[in-house]
Amino acid sequence: TQINHITKMSGARGGLFGAGGRFSGGTDPIMEKFNESIHFDKRMWHEDITGSIAYAKANAKIGILTDHERDVIINGLNEISQEWANDQFELKPGDEDIHTANERRLTEIVGKEIGGKLHTGRSRNDQVATDTRLWTVKEELKILANLAELLNIGANFAKEHVDILCAGYTHLQPAQPIRFSHWILSHLTPIMRDAERLKQMIPRANQCPLGSGALAGNAFNVDRTYLAQELKFDGVTLNSLDAVCDRDFIVEFLNWHALFLTHVSQLAEDLIILNLQKTVIIADAYATGSSLMPQKKNPDALELLRGKAGVALGRSVSLTCTLKGLPRAYNKDLQEDKPLLFAAVDTVHDCVAILSGVLATLTPVEAKLVGTLQPEMLATDLAEYLVLHKQVPFRETHHISGACVRLCEDNGIQLNQLSMEQLQSIDERLCDEGDVRIMDVLTDYSKSVERKQSIGGTSRERVLECAETCLEFAKGLV
Repeated sequence: TQINHITKMSGARGGLFGAGGRFSGGTDPIMEKFNESIHFDKRMWHEDITGSIAYAKANAKIGILTDHERDVIINGLNEISQEWANDQFELKPGDEDIHTANERRLTEIVGKEIGGKLHTGRSRNDQVATDTRLWTVKEELKILANLAELLNIGANFAKEHVDILCAGYTHLQPAQPIRFSHWILSHLTPIMRDAERLKQMIPRANQCPLGSGALAGNAFNVDRTYLAQELKFDGVTLNSLDAVCDRDFIVEFLNWHALFLTHVSQLAEDLIILNLQKTVIIADAYATGSSLMPQKKNPDALELLRGKAGVALGRSVSLTCTLKGLPRAYNKDLQEDKPLLFAAVDTVHDCVAILSGVLATLTPVEAKLVGTLQPEMLATDLAEYLVLHKQVPFRETHHISGACVRLCEDNGIQLNQLSMEQLQSIDERLCDEGDVRIMDVLTDYSKSVERKQSIGGTSRERVLECAETCLEFAKGLV
């Protein structure tokens, strides 16, 4: 029963925390399972071994290890590394986490006399902080490279289709004509900001906590600058108490991935709407069918991309709530950081790969996109015509153009179907000006789009300029 198991403390503490030291018996088997993290933190095996190799070298520099002992330990750690790489590492009872598993295996290979010296002055507190920072930075650099590929795909797609016009919307209502490529780049631009933010986060994460001990520092005067250099950190953490419990770099990543996936979600939603309008064709590779309706082609990839943002926000809030009440310094609550971090990183990798595939295989349907253009979208152009050619104040032209739209609605016609007589019944200044025909203003979407020549506008030159800026930015990410 649930109560009877308490009297049977038969759980293994393993070789590091066995009976005879501080503890007189085994752990409750349920507690052993509750406490262990090896099933998820084993993915940091490479970082754990890399940190231990650097630490062995640092301990040899200060005389804790002889050169021979250092070499024996490093050889043993390299052997363990090969076991992990070849999926041959055997976990055993008592392997509570990746640190105890690797140290247990090291003592099996090199013996306790030498293997037992490696951890001198080190705590799992600074060890796990080191492993997690190394792993996080490695993954962040991978994500930057993947974002560069995504931006390249998107920007080149925008260049390829720069001459396609379509409707632009606000409030999901027809607003103004734009280039299809301008819409694509409107989604790539926030991803550029995301990449910039991620790049700025890396130096803060890439600080070495190794040598901070459990909380009070290292009693053997280990060279922390040397450790940082060996592990390719940008610097060392400033305070040992803070170093072992700082998880800001994880919170930053979780917040970052929530915002990034929010941007991905917005792009996915737009594509879902375009797919509904049949203005784009999503490749079969990123769609699924229905178990009942043979005709269905569902944009499941996009719907899943859209749905990831909510889960991402939950991860961010979850860890922040865990951290908010923790006293200094390390507490076991911090073990909850890694499942959230690992899931976040995996989700980002998957989403970038799927989105890259969707964009690389997306087919715009030009006739359908052009078909979304409506004459009423040129109402602003009509108002601007009066400003440019008749010197009418914009607030007045806004009123005049609005009256034209209302007249169309009252008569069940489109803006481009108004006669000259009807236009002038609203305002006599609604007439041709030199070689500029007012009816062209009400019918020519291309000229409307091309007139927006300021930086960031919809003219062909500006849209291509934006795409080139995106491509150039992507080069700086790798």
